Amino acid sequence: MSSRLALRAGLISLLLFLLFIGTWSVATRPVEATDHGADAEYAALMGKGVDKASGFPPPAKVGEAFVTYLSDPFYDNGPNDKGIGIQLGHSLIRVGIGFLLAVAVALPLGFAIGMSPLLFQAFNPFIQILKPISPLAWMPLALYSLKDSDISGIFVIFICSLWPMLINTAFGVASVRKDWINVARTLEVGPLRKAFQVILPAAAPTILTGMRISMGIAWLVIVAAEMLVGGTGIGYFVWNEWNNLALPNVIFAVAMIGLVGMILDQCFGVLQKLVTYRE
Repeated sequence: MSSRLALRAGLISLLLFLLFIGTWSVATRPVEATDHGADAEYAALMGKGVDKASGFPPPAKVGEAFVTYLSDPFYDNGPNDKGIGIQLGHSLIRVGIGFLLAVAVALPLGFAIGMSPLLFQAFNPFIQILKPISPLAWMPLALYSLKDSDISGIFVIFICSLWPMLINTAFGVASVRKDWINVARTLEVGPLRKAFQVILPAAAPTILTGMRISMGIAWLVIVAAEMLVGGTGIGYFVWNEWNNLALPNVIFAVAMIGLVGMILDQCFGVLQKLVTYRE
């Protein structure tokens, strides 16, 4: 039953994709000029009656960009001309470092907050104030304080990844069934053993949910951050191609951002299923 459902869903997705491509092709179809003489010159100046291909690119142009960049994704012709694989690699490294730093802070702090109502009440005002701040609002302060664009980008990823993990970890730990904690206390289980063998397995699905949300936000933010700091990365690639008015390359990069984001989300989805208890 599940395989048939997956097949039907795949067919519907394919039809929707073909419908999207068809609509896109029709909307960007070239239109030849029909005016003559002075009217034709006026129409050209006004952007009317000319080939629409000079405006928004049709699917064929974007397809050419896919073939061009994916045929050699790791070329390096200088600072402003690197393959899409190199650009994505730089972005993933920044996201990975910032995300791991957030994990190192959020998990132990979330455990402590979740296990102590006193700490929860003490930290909650700071969390509620800092959580709504846009990560990009920290970028000017990071650039001024750290004096390095790469480190500033990593800091922005850290600060945007921290809150979902911290909140979900604290909630997951606080939601562990009290009878399990009481059994561990009755058996005189030590604090570390209780944390790793009782609390962590029970809270793991909620913790992974927070990590999954954090990774999605981090991948979202790194694009905007790299547009600001420049240098390398998929965000810089998008901004650089926009400055060159190469819209097919911009659309290609947007598609690659979505594909990589989907892969990252699916990886965390698999991990979440592995740690979810099923009766």
